Amino acid sequence: MIKNPIHTFHIPVMGLAYTIDSPIRVGQYGISSVISIADDDLIEKMRNFYSSKFNFPYEEINQKFQDYRAQRITSYLNLVDRIVKQKFESFKTELAESKTSLENYMAMLPNTSVIKKGFQNLLEDGISFKENIQNYIESQLSMGAIDVNIMTKLDKDNFEKEEQLPIEFNDAHAALRGFANSNLESAVVLSAGMNPRLYSYFENFLDFFPDKNHHLKKKIILKVSDYRSAVIQGNFFAKKGLWVSEYRIESGLNCGGHAFATDGLLLGPILEEFKQKKEQLLQSSHELMIKALEQKNLYHPSKPLPVKITVQGGVGTAEEHEFLLNNYNIDSVGWGSPFLLVPEATSVDKATRNLLIEAKEDDLYLSQISPLGVPFNTLKGTTNEFLKQERIRKNKAGSSCPKRFLALSKEYDYKGICSASKKFQDIKLAELETIKNTIPLSEFEKSKNRITEKSCLCVGLANASYLENNIKIKGQDQGVVICPGPNIAYFDQEVSLKEMVQHIYGQKSILSTTNRPHLFVKELKMYIAYLKNEIENIAGEKTALQIKKWNTFKNNLLSGIDYYEKLFSTTSYFKNDLKKINSEFEGLKTKLTAMEIPQ
Repeated sequence: MIKNPIHTFHIPVMGLAYTIDSPIRVGQYGISSVISIADDDLIEKMRNFYSSKFNFPYEEINQKFQDYRAQRITSYLNLVDRIVKQKFESFKTELAESKTSLENYMAMLPNTSVIKKGFQNLLEDGISFKENIQNYIESQLSMGAIDVNIMTKLDKDNFEKEEQLPIEFNDAHAALRGFANSNLESAVVLSAGMNPRLYSYFENFLDFFPDKNHHLKKKIILKVSDYRSAVIQGNFFAKKGLWVSEYRIESGLNCGGHAFATDGLLLGPILEEFKQKKEQLLQSSHELMIKALEQKNLYHPSKPLPVKITVQGGVGTAEEHEFLLNNYNIDSVGWGSPFLLVPEATSVDKATRNLLIEAKEDDLYLSQISPLGVPFNTLKGTTNEFLKQERIRKNKAGSSCPKRFLALSKEYDYKGICSASKKFQDIKLAELETIKNTIPLSEFEKSKNRITEKSCLCVGLANASYLENNIKIKGQDQGVVICPGPNIAYFDQEVSLKEMVQHIYGQKSILSTTNRPHLFVKELKMYIAYLKNEIENIAGEKTALQIKKWNTFKNNLLSGIDYYEKLFSTTSYFKNDLKKINSEFEGLKTKLTAMEIPQ
């Protein structure tokens, strides 16, 4: 259990592998991070790896085990919990016995930290340092949270031979059960939208309900893109007696991984709405939760339980970090992609990390490679892209699909097929061939590309950990898929954990470029480009509904710019960059105003 948060940042989930063991790497320093629990095969291999590394017994949980997916997840999370606690105890002993270690740790804390000031007082005291330091460490320090992530849409039905298994054996349901049955006292981060069946399944686990001390052993975090989504999902949980402990706001486009664009709602105005309406959100959820808990004859707290509002997506400087915390009363800021360049914090193979270091703005793009059909941030030059193109060139497009986590299309098979699989693409390409002579060649090539551009994310997003840890990769070579946010373009060197944390807190800068756009400016540029692309690439006749959506999108962007113009005319932050920021907003406003929406 976390006593007091030591840091004002957290490391969000990244891919399947990139934060798979981040708590083991950084948890002892009080840094919170998030593990993806989508890939139980990767999880089992990492349990084997870390059991060996820390000399714990290991017995394989293979696919013949009843409920193997949930069991694998539970066992790995219990192992991570055990290792982080062990490392935390060792770290506390090290701090108490070594002033050098203590001073190095203090260098990773923000200057505003109460804990840091307490350590400084003990060091200055000198005489009673050894007597008091142990007690102070025990009373003040805490591990970082070992949170987990479930993409709610990855809830594939599962079968035993031809018989469909009960819903609790669906992928996301089993993952939730794996977390719920673990020893962790932490949170599950739910991303990718609402899944009512999965949300209802939470009621089966008492750890998600408050006890008489107002304590939640396991918490719910919702990743949301706007206030309306937070209200709808938060109230859905509340009606079941469940409390959302954190709303994790993520930029719709200026983020890593899958991008869920809003209707032109920008991050600043979204954060402002949360700031203004937080109490309203808490009160409505609390009232609904109380009624539900009374009906269940469970303990119901008289006051709303604590709620955190956090944000992530495109943050890159200490001033942006501090501004978000102070201007919007944010509890923590997520720093994702920059940590891909920190070997102490994330699991990335050397070749891919070097590709990230060399990446420029034009190398990062919003792709259509995800089988989910959702835009996906990725990077040019990956080994996955090279191998995929080689298979296409040899007329062998598609993946062998060994893991099937994204086998969600039931167009050709009631059990589901992944649109990145060879089976699916062979069918689609054969269908396309039958109409080849009836459509223009350019349209044929575009259609062919739309079929074959899908990548095997299940394997590609896991391979980095295997490569880094020399774990054998079986099956068809898929290379590595990496999904950084556009912000990685401005970070061009491998750095230590200490250097990255000091960068976040403004004690040093690791940015070598002075041409990085403000995070609000960058997001606005991406939204304008997104709207332009939507208009230019619409297939078929434009509908009245589509035209209405584009107009709403444009008007929301213009309203957002007006908000930013007022904000930057009054803020005390960014004084050295205000002229440039205002000029960029003015130019983007002109560009957007001139953009014509088809009628």
